[in-house]
Amino acid sequence: MNIILVGEESAGIQTLRALAGSDHRVVAVMASQSKNNGALTNLWETAEKLGYQTWPAKLVKDLRFADEVRAAEVDVILNIHSLFIINGEVVSAPRIGCFNMHPGPLPRYAGLNAVSWAIYRGETSHGVTIHKMEPGIDTGPIVYQELFDIDDADTGLTLSARCIRSGIALVLRLMETASADPAAIPLTPQDLTKREYFGREIPYEGRLFWSLPAREIVNFVRACDFFPFHSPWGHPQTVLGTMSGAQEIGVVKARLTGERCDRSPGTVGEFVGPGVKIACGDEWVIVNKLKVEGRYVNSADVLEPGSRLIESPRG
Repeated sequence: MNIILVGEESAGIQTLRALAGSDHRVVAVMASQSKNNGALTNLWETAEKLGYQTWPAKLVKDLRFADEVRAAEVDVILNIHSLFIINGEVVSAPRIGCFNMHPGPLPRYAGLNAVSWAIYRGETSHGVTIHKMEPGIDTGPIVYQELFDIDDADTGLTLSARCIRSGIALVLRLMETASADPAAIPLTPQDLTKREYFGREIPYEGRLFWSLPAREIVNFVRACDFFPFHSPWGHPQTVLGTMSGAQEIGVVKARLTGERCDRSPGTVGEFVGPGVKIACGDEWVIVNKLKVEGRYVNSADVLEPGSRLIESPRG
């Protein structure tokens, strides 16, 4: 099979390594040359080191690129966490089709940051979907989908990693089916009455409201937690009043205690190891790590019992 891999980030790198160990021919790898999410390497560099042809990923937006796809006799285009929307002519150019690995269960979690939205909304399960691409975002029939439980300890990073692991296995399954009999590739239409689409919006514009229930606050922090990598939502923001004025800080890690509290929301309680208890609308939560002036620090090094955190004035 002749494949073009269009991708980014760890998902793209791991998919390329999996394809490198298969019998398929990677015609080219299309990616951005810049590093994303604070990674030490990117897909472009990885492809060059492995000896693959590299093309700028932005070419997929150009309908004229479809002619190059056909000229190279490409069977399949794999879209793995790419930053660019593929032109409709390019989508239809490969012999068998263009397929996308989406880190969420379609059709309910279409669009951006599906992993973060699932954690934030308190879902108990999530999944990854391989679908055949059609013009539009996350449209087209489902080929394979795998669902798995979300644990209370899961963060944006850990759930993303599970989507990638499961998704790569499904990609290899797709390629095996495509090699044996393309007509046998399952194509289940999406039930668009159940479709939900998420854009670039962030809950509460990225601000923390300590008067909310503890679980909602912790879910928000977990949804943003890709530590030590860049978070697509940043870190939920709050403000600490100091002698020199207000200091804006990001909350990186937090967990539930199950302990009821009757203090004013945002009140800083006792130390718990490197963490500190913070009063929410119904319970105490433990905040373990903060981001202050670009540095990650333990909460106990910044917060003092009796002080108070308030809503950030901006997103």
